[in-house]
Amino acid sequence: MNAFPQGTVHEAGEDLEAAVRSNPKVFALWESLTPLGRNEFICWIDDAKQSTTRRRRIERTCDEVLEGKKRPCCWAGCIHRTDKAPSRWQQAVLIDRKRKDGS
Repeated sequence: MNAFPQGTVHEAGEDLEAAVRSNPKVFALWESLTPLGRNEFICWIDDAKQSTTRRRRIERTCDEVLEGKKRPCCWAGCIHRTDKAPSRWQQAVLIDRKRKDGS
């Protein structure tokens, strides 16, 4: 089996890989995404706190890739990238998350 195309920072979990590989059209489109695009989807999925949310995001990822989307809708972007500083919006999300977590 050929290597699964990953993101720039994140690697897809087995559940995402299985879902993408289960549909040849989704897999072909996944392969055509840039590593940064795949990274955004993987980060968004990995950010889920509950397994039900994660499963729902994996399904939505497959649907959005089929629709031609290159990045997840309504996602601030991966905060784990080291090649660029977080945007103002990402910084606001991080600050808000710290307040909610009590950090």
